[in-house]
Amino acid sequence: MTTTKNALVRTLLECDATHAFTLPGLGITWMLDEFHGVRDRLRVVLTRSEQIASVMAQVYGRLTGRPGVFMGQGPFAASTGAFGILEAHFAGSPMVVLTDTSCYDGFGMYGVYQTMTGDYGAADVRTVMGTMTKYTGYATEPHEAVYGLQMAFKHAQLPRMGPAALVLKSPIIRREMQDDPRVHLHPSAGYLRHTPARPDANGVAHLAQMIAEARNPVILAGQGVQTDRARALLALVAQKAGLAVATSYNGKGVIDETLPVAVGMLGTWGSRSANRMLGGADLVVALGASLGPDYLRFRDKGLIEPGRQRIAHVDIDARHAGWVYPVDHALTGDAADVLEMLADKCLGEENKQARLGKIAQNNQEHGFGVMPPTEATSGTLHYADMVRVLDRVLTPQDMLVLDAGNSRIWVTSMLRLRTPGQLVVPGGIGGMGWGLPAAAATKLVYPERNIICVIGDGGAAMTLSTLATCVQEHLPITVVVANNQGLGMVRDNMKGRRIAVDFSPMDFAQIARGMGCIGVRVDKADALEDAIAAARSADLPTVIDLAIDPAASHIAASDY
Repeated sequence: MTTTKNALVRTLLECDATHAFTLPGLGITWMLDEFHGVRDRLRVVLTRSEQIASVMAQVYGRLTGRPGVFMGQGPFAASTGAFGILEAHFAGSPMVVLTDTSCYDGFGMYGVYQTMTGDYGAADVRTVMGTMTKYTGYATEPHEAVYGLQMAFKHAQLPRMGPAALVLKSPIIRREMQDDPRVHLHPSAGYLRHTPARPDANGVAHLAQMIAEARNPVILAGQGVQTDRARALLALVAQKAGLAVATSYNGKGVIDETLPVAVGMLGTWGSRSANRMLGGADLVVALGASLGPDYLRFRDKGLIEPGRQRIAHVDIDARHAGWVYPVDHALTGDAADVLEMLADKCLGEENKQARLGKIAQNNQEHGFGVMPPTEATSGTLHYADMVRVLDRVLTPQDMLVLDAGNSRIWVTSMLRLRTPGQLVVPGGIGGMGWGLPAAAATKLVYPERNIICVIGDGGAAMTLSTLATCVQEHLPITVVVANNQGLGMVRDNMKGRRIAVDFSPMDFAQIARGMGCIGVRVDKADALEDAIAAARSADLPTVIDLAIDPAASHIAASDY
């Protein structure tokens, strides 16, 4: 007779799970022995915190399109592990959370410590998980555990994708599964089958007509275009008819930004060229983009104004179109499908040269990709120096992972990416510390590619133990710590006397060496380039502690 934990592991395999990320505790600990026998098919990655495990699961799901699995004990999965769950929820990443009520052998009602049943002296893990997931199942019987896990996978990967959780009553994890003629468990495949709806042909034809009639059409590409197929089709359609492509923050890197149709990333912390091009559009085609205020200069009428501009919105969820702004045309479907159908339509090709001329004039006038003048004190670099180095060293085989803060603003605003799909950024809650575990997960997904993570000293200190996981799991990533000894963006925005923004000095290269990594201190641009080149052939993670001038500000790279 099988046990619940054995059946859960079998179900994970049925659902095509290949990796599970964890810092185990209580109920998850009770399950671990069942993973040993399938370790050649399901890799359990041990991390040093639930935060790191949850981010790695979220990024794994985001990059593969299949749910990443995060396993953790109830109180910690729902607290420190919430970081990655919330990122998955906000960013629409498929993710499955497997956790428990942490009530030991049924002592939850008596106030046993760590319990999460919602009883005496306890919090309620099911309620907490329900606030940040698409679906939360609660299993009090062994057969519910299997079915609940199947449902979690189902909900995690259906539009719009996101995190789903299964909460297990702790005592059932080791319980034998009794035969019950009223309960019939079925293979997972039948629950997971899904045929996406195709976009309406008449709706696509109307969109094509709107584009053909426009003098200055701008495609606003968002996260919904971040698939290999959609990125390739976007470049094809845009170049066919001379359509300007501006991106949201989450859409950054969907297109080669050196193409004549590219105008950059939108927003206060984006490119002036993108903002001005969008503001001058007579037609805005939002492709898989939310039109949220964070990348539209907080509802600046100079960028988007219904009535002054025609707005068409393409989204995989019909509810999203017309949610933030009223639209003239709404089209439900996958962005790639819509682009594929548009490729065969007339899009005003006779106006292509005039459109390209306006794009070129706009980009020249507003300095797209032109670095502002900067200076750094002796013995330090400016963020602009770092961006110039990245521009020289990045190859199509590199993946670039960012964290929050000043370094991210400089890279996303000023670096013109040539390889679509190589950028990985925190686009949900966008919290500090995400970059390191994200880079580790990216290396797991793309083991043949070089992973470069750019992170500030504040974010690096938060999840530095990710390096231990990288050593243990043989993940030789390259980490550039932009060390300005403080919270740079907060420091830039402070008025009057500074407080609670300056860090004491920290030598990340020395700490890295103590964790079994290669550690290098750098204070010159050519040394940074050499260090990144050396890291490409290293068998260990490399940490480059980059001395950044504390006075270097994000404002010069922004469009305030």
